[in-house]
Amino acid sequence: MRHGHQHPTPARLGRRALLAAGLASGALAVTAGVAQAARPGPARGPRDEAPRVVVATNEPWGTYHVAPLLDEARARGLDLVQLVPDLDGVAPDDPVPVATPDQVTTADLLVVTGAEPWPVECVDRFRRLPVAASTLAYLRPEEAEGANRVRSRIRAVTASSPADARSFAAHLGTSRRIDVVGSPQTDSLPTRDPEPGLALVLTSVTHPDETGGAAPGARLLLEAASRLRAAGWRILVGLHPREDPALWGEYEISPVSSLESSARAEVAIGIPGTVFPLIAAVGTPLVGCVDPGLSVPDHLRAVCSATIQDADRAASEVERATPPDPAVLADAVGPVGGSARRLLDAWQRVAATSRPG
Repeated sequence: MRHGHQHPTPARLGRRALLAAGLASGALAVTAGVAQAARPGPARGPRDEAPRVVVATNEPWGTYHVAPLLDEARARGLDLVQLVPDLDGVAPDDPVPVATPDQVTTADLLVVTGAEPWPVECVDRFRRLPVAASTLAYLRPEEAEGANRVRSRIRAVTASSPADARSFAAHLGTSRRIDVVGSPQTDSLPTRDPEPGLALVLTSVTHPDETGGAAPGARLLLEAASRLRAAGWRILVGLHPREDPALWGEYEISPVSSLESSARAEVAIGIPGTVFPLIAAVGTPLVGCVDPGLSVPDHLRAVCSATIQDADRAASEVERATPPDPAVLADAVGPVGGSARRLLDAWQRVAATSRPG
């Protein structure tokens, strides 16, 4: 077992940004049916051993989705390990523990973040473990090819928000209950302190790799950034962890996470992704750059003040961008504060069923 590549995580700035009414701190639930219980998994060992949870993500080497859970996992003595196909795609300097399936000899729970090929492979590999499904990044609201191989194994499903739960239900092809726990990244939202004239440009991934796919729209976003700079805006680029920084070399690239950077910006513009609702929660207005070939879930569009397909509209839309309506924000973001705790509570309830009584 070793540790993966480190990516920026939000700073713990003490005061959580105040959100509009509707973002309650308690867990919610979206119920569309009755859950079917899977058979109990194998015993692992004495109860005083640290419970071990292994996580298979849709982006196999993308440890940045698991990193926000580490502090809470350590605080409760939970052994959290991300499953990777091999160790070549990760570096030894990230605190997220990683292991190949062959290296995992004992575990109490398998968590999958979707029904893409790698999580499905892990579900097939660990046939006797109980399984929980949790979204850690957005998914398109359409049933995945491998969903039928995951559904019968799932004992619990969580999502970050009501909107995220609807997309996840479609992805899994399920009508069962989904617990809405919030996003762990909102547990330490930065305090908004915008710098006049600063626009944050949010990239996606231009070139696919073994870890995951890419989103069209880089050319549109590059042109939009150029238009904004010509209009007098100062550009700060928030890179997706898998984006090629060379594409953005003519601009200032933020050394910290896009979420932390968003607190400095008057407005953010970019290719809609998982970070969009989180930035909306900070209070920074958003403009989406949506290539005609990009399929964007409705809730990611909804948090945008506007979406554009023409770079010539960038300056005008950025100038008049406003935050989303409170009800839209609540639907897209989910409960704020204590999200990592609620998520790991859900996982440990399922993990406990595999341990001796």
